[in-house]
Order: sequence, then C-alpha cells, then structure tokens
Amino acid sequence: MRTIVDLTDEQIEQLRRLCAAQGISRAEAVRRGVDLLISERANRLERRRKALEAAVGTWRGGDGLEYERAIRAEWDHRP
Repeated sequence: MRTIVDLTDEQIEQLRRLCAAQGISRAEAVRRGVDLLISERANRLERRRKALEAAVGTWRGGDGLEYERAIRAEWDHRP
C-alpha cells in the first residue's frame, strides 16, 4: 500500500542520512520504523499483562471494604 506522510525538513534529512548509512530505501526505512513502533507497543502491552497477572491474588486480607473501614477508623482516634 502506498501512503503519503508529512515529515519535517529535519526528519527528512535524518532519514536521508540513515538510509545512506544503511544502504536502504526511504520506503524500507519507513517500513522498519512502523514495524518497530508496532513491536514496541506489543511489548509494552505484554509487560503490562504480565504485571497484572503477577498481581492477581496478592490481596489476601479478607474483605476489602472491611479493611478500608478499619483503616479509616484510625483517623477518628486522634491523640
């Protein structure tokens, strides 16, 4: 698929240098950039999912509302 992308002059210059250094076309550089962006997002989502899975079941203090009320009751007992 073809697409039009607006880049700043600085981005175009940096892209030109990158392509020259790696011996690739601008189209290839853009494809690699899109792949990298997609991969990074997938990795962030996977890390978040693993963190949530690791946290499942960590609260073993009984009724959460009961605990909350007990903690807040401490506020009523001021010296």
